[in-house]
Amino acid sequence: MSHYEGDLRAPEGARFAIIASRWNPRITDSLVAGARKAFADHGVVEAAVDVVRVPGAWEIPFAAARIARAGDHAAIVALGCVVRGDTRHFEQVADGCSEGLMRVALEHGVPVANGVLAVDVHEDAERRAGGSHGNKGEECALVAIEMAHLLESLR
Repeated sequence: MSHYEGDLRAPEGARFAIIASRWNPRITDSLVAGARKAFADHGVVEAAVDVVRVPGAWEIPFAAARIARAGDHAAIVALGCVVRGDTRHFEQVADGCSEGLMRVALEHGVPVANGVLAVDVHEDAERRAGGSHGNKGEECALVAIEMAHLLESLR
């Protein structure tokens, strides 16, 4: 019986994409910085990481689909922040974004690490963007590297 498991070595020549919302910039900028640092810490050169900025979380799956369709990236990191308000808009954006990202991954065969925070209050986002709960951008970059390695092993 064979056993396959990815590790934190990016495949030779692998490119990665970070798609980040401009909405809630203090949070998303921290998430992007965490992702970029994790890639660098694991040997991915800066030139192999493309950062794409979109207006908000709603636009992230559309950009991810375009990137995945092009076939130039081993994995995609999606970063954003949606904070609950007094309307249903929160659920529509957060759920739609998550479902869209999963669809991109399944339809295009490209790993998509979902780092779009969906939080009740801004302080929850701060805790997940470099605060007491770590940095979700960093975590997602590590997932992207591991999945790229795993998929390369499964070829």
